[in-house]
Amino acid sequence: MDPIIRYETLEDMTAIENVTIKAFLNAPHSDHNEQFIVATLRDSDALSISLVAEIEGEIIGHIAVSPMTISDGTTGWFGLGPISVEPNYQRSGIGSRLMQKVLEQLITNGANGCVLLGDPAYYSRFGFKPVSDLILPGVPPEFFQAISFCGTLPEGEVSYHDAFNLKN
Repeated sequence: MDPIIRYETLEDMTAIENVTIKAFLNAPHSDHNEQFIVATLRDSDALSISLVAEIEGEIIGHIAVSPMTISDGTTGWFGLGPISVEPNYQRSGIGSRLMQKVLEQLITNGANGCVLLGDPAYYSRFGFKPVSDLILPGVPPEFFQAISFCGTLPEGEVSYHDAFNLKN
């Protein structure tokens, strides 16, 4: 069954938190604070895009996009993540559907580009790639990736919203 991909509503907050917790529960690369990042972004009015995947009224996935800054002063770029899919639905295309929809929405909204931290083997299928002149301090460069919607890639150090600095 195909999921419905839609914007989050107030009624979705608890379900989004639960999906996020479950999605990252056994992830070795996680600090297990993703649900707090999403909540803090929302509370700070810094969730530029927040989409859910729903099947038969159940939220089974979520993706968040927030503003970020680049030291060269480039504007119109966003950070993608976290992206969460209920473990029973992982590897079924839900994450890909969320990615495609959020990228379409970023383009529709006039974004210049997007960055993320993640597995290059997965995210390269959406057009993301490491960019040597775009740096997220403390992160291996092959895992920090970008996609430009305007053809121009910025240069400099990237800073995500303070919500990403949360620790358990």
